[in-house]
Amino acid sequence: MVIPVDIKTTTIDQLKQQCQDLINSDSKFKPFRTVKFDTLKIYTQAFGNKTQNLIINLEDAGFLEDGDAILQDVGIISETELSLFNREAYDAFKKNPAIKW
Repeated sequence: MVIPVDIKTTTIDQLKQQCQDLINSDSKFKPFRTVKFDTLKIYTQAFGNKTQNLIINLEDAGFLEDGDAILQDVGIISETELSLFNREAYDAFKKNPAIKW
């Protein structure tokens, strides 16, 4: 999903809430409404390298944990891609990264 935000004034918690509001209001996200999305992490930034995993960045850096922090202050720039996910599910996947298709 693409959500235009003002990175100079929006906090991490505000962005998570905007994402959750969109998930709850847009019918295409209905299958995800039961998931508790509680973590944001930088996936990649414009002109940066993407990880080998096309689903989520499994590197240890990039977690956005201070909910009161302004996006720009934590390194978010224009065209930054973020992952929104459930941290418990992420940690379990990282321990056993098997993809079942």
